[in-house]
Amino acid sequence: MGLFKNIVDRLRGTDFDWDDLEETLIAGDLGIRLTTSLVDKLRDTKGLTNAESVVEACRSEIISIIGDEPIEMSPPRKDGKPTVILVAGVNGVGKTTSVAKLASFLKTRGNSVVLAAADTFRAAAIEQLNIWADRVDVPLVSTQYQGDPSAVCFDAHEKAIAIGADYLICDTAGRLHTRHNLMEELKKISRTLAKQDETAPHERWIVVDATTGSNALSQTKEFGTALDLTGVIATKLDGSGKAGSIVAIKHDLDVPTRFIGTGEKEEDFSVFDPRVFIETIL
Repeated sequence: MGLFKNIVDRLRGTDFDWDDLEETLIAGDLGIRLTTSLVDKLRDTKGLTNAESVVEACRSEIISIIGDEPIEMSPPRKDGKPTVILVAGVNGVGKTTSVAKLASFLKTRGNSVVLAAADTFRAAAIEQLNIWADRVDVPLVSTQYQGDPSAVCFDAHEKAIAIGADYLICDTAGRLHTRHNLMEELKKISRTLAKQDETAPHERWIVVDATTGSNALSQTKEFGTALDLTGVIATKLDGSGKAGSIVAIKHDLDVPTRFIGTGEKEEDFSVFDPRVFIETIL
């Protein structure tokens, strides 16, 4: 029961209601800005007289926004230093679990990975990532509760370089995006990582709950001011039709979705494929 099926079910027939379409798109979390742009463009397109033709036009427009192919991971370096992925996000979106799943994903493809438990503001996060690290069998660098997250990332980076790891993934604290001091901490982590590799961090991703609509968009915008984000990991994609925030984030902020989570299991994690997303989720 995705968004497009909802459109066809609600607007079936030849007496097409553009206001109803606009309402349906907003309810699917595409956001007001993107919805208005999309509906205005569709109104000016000839031959769109029923729900089926509008849905096909919607598909084409959305593909033009999010692209039609998955974005490749930054490959392992060839200079003895790891590719560094810094992961941020607010509490409750599945950030630490996504970090662990990403580590498992990379490992099953033949890469060596080190994890940094830099979410030191939540004791449970350190414990949670430690359990996951044991489960997927990757080394973890951590510190005590309320320790210095920048120091954890520095030590983990040092370890990754020493053992020749392909990737270092840093799990940072679940920050409220309105907290200025916590955003500054993210900038400090980036500067610290650059001390051993001026090009690090190579990827800066935010984890968002894809069903939260405008919240996911505003979180991405705020974190982007601190991290110059290169990607999104979208969680809780269950085919409910409430996943348009992925499209809105790309349209409004030009930040692409890189991975998606569809459940709690280790295997419920995959590269974001725009065409599969369009056909099975949206």
